[in-house]
Amino acid sequence: MAAAEPVDLTIADLHPALGDPALTSMNFLNEVSERYPAAVSLAAGRPYEEFFDLAAVHRHLDTFHRHLVDDLGHRPEQARRLLLQYGRTKGIVHHLIARNLAVDEGITVDPEDVVVTVGCQEAMFLVLRALRAGPTDVLLAVAPTYVGLTGAARLVDLPVWPVAGGSSGVDLADLAAQARRARAAGLRPRACYLMPDFANPSGVSIDTAHRRRLLDLAAEEDLLLLEDNPYGLFHLDDGPRPPTLKALDTGRRVVYLGSFAKTVLPGARVGYVVADQRVAGPGGRVGPLADQLAMIKSMVTVNTSPIAQAVIGGRLLEHGCSLVAANIRERAAYTRNLRHLVAGLTRRFPAVPDRPAAVRWTVPAGGFFVVVTVPFPVDDALLGRSARDYGVLWTPMAHFYDDTAPVRALRLSVSAVTPEQIDVGLDRLARLITDELARRAG
Repeated sequence: MAAAEPVDLTIADLHPALGDPALTSMNFLNEVSERYPAAVSLAAGRPYEEFFDLAAVHRHLDTFHRHLVDDLGHRPEQARRLLLQYGRTKGIVHHLIARNLAVDEGITVDPEDVVVTVGCQEAMFLVLRALRAGPTDVLLAVAPTYVGLTGAARLVDLPVWPVAGGSSGVDLADLAAQARRARAAGLRPRACYLMPDFANPSGVSIDTAHRRRLLDLAAEEDLLLLEDNPYGLFHLDDGPRPPTLKALDTGRRVVYLGSFAKTVLPGARVGYVVADQRVAGPGGRVGPLADQLAMIKSMVTVNTSPIAQAVIGGRLLEHGCSLVAANIRERAAYTRNLRHLVAGLTRRFPAVPDRPAAVRWTVPAGGFFVVVTVPFPVDDALLGRSARDYGVLWTPMAHFYDDTAPVRALRLSVSAVTPEQIDVGLDRLARLITDELARRAG
């Protein structure tokens, strides 16, 4: 009889968040993908890999090095040290990020209000850690909510209260009601997290008029807004994009979370946070919230890799600090794929006059994601069967809700596939849905 494996700890000895579904979702989805590598994946929100270029990484690094020497006046040994040594906690490309925000988004920000982070995930964690001052603090978040935000909140012991999203992107009446309900319960709502542009997972966007009303409501309810914007550049139409909340923000209500994972290179793991809110400190000293976030960061990751930052900085410099200009090919690919997916769903599930549609889907104005609603619960068991028996992966929408109620929807991603793969994946998904409907009917 084999000896039992020795146990030194139980899960009860560890932080309670480690048993939370929010922390296990990403691992589960990655494991399913690895277990069924032949399955077509319409699950991953990863950027398109066709344009990845290892030689460009070296070129971007050289471009940023020249910028340090030629534009900023660093001596060669200073530039070498800046790139290869431990670095400034707030980052070394903060001035280029500020320039990018001015060029692409019309946001004017002091570079000292920017903290460069290890991906946007760290930016979320730093902000939530700073805002969670005591056990009565809570975070509001538009549901369905990106699971990375929910998991980060769990790790800092900050409860998340869902706010209805709906077709407008955020239900303002429900946001006000949730804030007031929290206060009536003796709690302090600190902020509301949302993605105004092509949200993950819903794909829904908030129009400009609604954004202005949201900012007014945030002022009335004394809330910060945590604006996460990884997909905003990838719109379908050629007209002007809606201004970000931060571009409309005149009262320092918005903490802006940014990422270069989708617009430059995910492997660099570089994101940032713009936190220009003023914080009063000891002795009457006043400084930006960014300074406080940097202190937390110094105890978490010390600094973001200067070499990784240099790759991002070089890409920005090569395009006049415009990510719009740097992502022309990528935007065209995502636009093509999104339209192809929606058209493919329409062909496979045609509308029937005078009969409610059994299968429905969203038609977002950009981004990576389409949500498909079906007349049966969608869970991890169904995903496992889909991968094993039908060869197609997708994401159960239940992962993005903070309760255990059944959810009859799944998320499809168009970002990391070709049109040919979309067709194969949709054929397999259609067979799964047809078989599931027949099984439940009979």
